[in-house]
Amino acid sequence: MTPQDLVIRMLPAFGGWLALAALALPGGSPPRGAAVAIFLSAGPGAALVRICGPALRSRPAEGPVDRRDADFDRHSDLLERMMLAVLLSVCAVMLVATVLIATHAFSGERVLLILTLLTTLAAFCPRLRASPVPKPGTPPRTRKGSAP
Repeated sequence: MTPQDLVIRMLPAFGGWLALAALALPGGSPPRGAAVAIFLSAGPGAALVRICGPALRSRPAEGPVDRRDADFDRHSDLLERMMLAVLLSVCAVMLVATVLIATHAFSGERVLLILTLLTTLAAFCPRLRASPVPKPGTPPRTRKGSAP
């Protein structure tokens, strides 16, 4: 792994730690709000999408029959990963906040701290391997002893 790969891998976690450091700024200051909002909207999801990246790239996008855009596959896959990162981040924020509310321990700082720790942990996780794409015309694989 090159140093550049390590920096890219740790970028969402760095965003979380920056958001935690921004809590030291006065309440209501724009840099504090921006750092926290940017991390909560994309940080945890970006770390999770990085883990699932090879599995997501194993089946490229299928475009319309008459392609006007030669880079449709690349643009579509990039848009898919960006939207997935945002939606996974929102889901993670909702899940952590709900758990903290249910345990009567909710605070904004705790939500941010837990998500930063989970994002850092996800940054250290290895990527998932993609399963091979079956060739067209081959029958689907079944488990031993199961009906096809």
